Amino acid sequence: MAKVTLLFAGLLIALGLVGYLGTGSQHATALIPTWFGVALGIFGFLAISPNESRRKLFMHINVTIGLIGFLGGAIEAIRGYLHAKSVGIAFASKVTMAGLLLVYVIFCVRSFIAARRSGKV
Repeated sequence: MAKVTLLFAGLLIALGLVGYLGTGSQHATALIPTWFGVALGIFGFLAISPNESRRKLFMHINVTIGLIGFLGGAIEAIRGYLHAKSVGIAFASKVTMAGLLLVYVIFCVRSFIAARRSGKV
């Protein structure tokens, strides 16, 4: 699951950079997905460990980061949609971030359940 985390980290970093450059590098908040990606990437690398307890710890940290990012992205997307007259790059970035992190959290939860059922925990 750590390798999947690194994939999602790369996607979030790319999303943030595209959003930032797409706004003409004027809005630093467009980099928020990048920071979530960096956090997932750091803890994803730390989760690549033969030590099971260390791997579990860092994957639980990652799923928590993912859940917080999903909730924040989804709430901000809804707020932006309700208050803005047009939906643009910012809205698309928020929805994409929320969607990516929702998929990531679902993958993590399914992985945790499968590990518990297989007796690896």
